[in-house]
Amino acid sequence: MTETAQISKSPAVEQFILYWGDMGGQWGVNRSVAQIHALLYLSTSPMNAEQISESLGIARSNVSNSLKELVGWKLIRRVPIAGDRREHFEAEVDVWEMAMRIAQGRKEREIDPAATALRECVARAEGEKGLNPEVLNRLREMQDFLNTTTRWYDQMLGVPKAQLTRLIAMGDKVLKVLKLTSRK
Repeated sequence: MTETAQISKSPAVEQFILYWGDMGGQWGVNRSVAQIHALLYLSTSPMNAEQISESLGIARSNVSNSLKELVGWKLIRRVPIAGDRREHFEAEVDVWEMAMRIAQGRKEREIDPAATALRECVARAEGEKGLNPEVLNRLREMQDFLNTTTRWYDQMLGVPKAQLTRLIAMGDKVLKVLKLTSRK
């Protein structure tokens, strides 16, 4: 049995894989996709589809489809192994990079289309006679909110990881400096 196949026998690893699969379902990601991602994230060496299928007890066809999805999200990559014609995969292990890729993917798939649809709704509402002004105001507020959060997200992408980590670690100290919270 290979080292990668043995990793799935650890109770802590099995618990993490199951938990990550459950969380994936809550985030709108197929359970198998999330479990494969968890397995590859914890694996210390690249794995092929057969090893993944055997380790997780998931059908080979499901593994193949899940791997394609994870490659599309750029959370895993193909890794050539000398002397082996099968495709092997490894996960991005930098947690910050992984989080940024997930955030970027979700923005592209969810936020950007929502912003486009909202822009069209506002434009249409602005041309409608007899529309209650409060309805137009609410649409504009929603559009402003999406635009503001998108600008903030784009700005955060440009902040180096070390500085972003420090900024987040500061927590409520930033708010106190900006006097956005009351002092107790």
